[in-house]
Amino acid sequence: MNKDNLTVVICSSTAFYKHVNAVAVELEKAGVTAVVPKNAEWVAKRDDYNVSFYKTWHDDESQYHKKAEYMREHFDKITEGDIVLIVNDEKYGQANYIGPNVLMEMSLGWYQNKPLYILNDLPADSPFEEEIKGFMPIVLNGDLSPLIVATKR
Repeated sequence: MNKDNLTVVICSSTAFYKHVNAVAVELEKAGVTAVVPKNAEWVAKRDDYNVSFYKTWHDDESQYHKKAEYMREHFDKITEGDIVLIVNDEKYGQANYIGPNVLMEMSLGWYQNKPLYILNDLPADSPFEEEIKGFMPIVLNGDLSPLIVATKR
């Protein structure tokens, strides 16, 4: 990873991968090294954001090893990176959704003393509200500029 400036590792629900890739492009244009989940890269190359195509474990439980591999690979990216950015759009009718997998990614980043940024506002009525607030994330309210400034050395 580029160490001239800090590296931002983006985390999100798979449902937001199109937005994740757009955010990564915006950060790269601003000179920020952005890292996305492996599957976000893959769906961008295919230009097919149908996540059910690669979530084979939903139909075949013997495929859960793939889910474990994807999680481990992204945890490694978080460990190698400097800053964690959460893209949290609307899902299941809940604004600013942060699900259990992203909560685990946030936990790892927090435990490793990495700054946590949340793209949108904090989720309301989340079962993880106490934990999310305890991570003391920086809420961007859709404005990437404070994150971009924070990456410059």
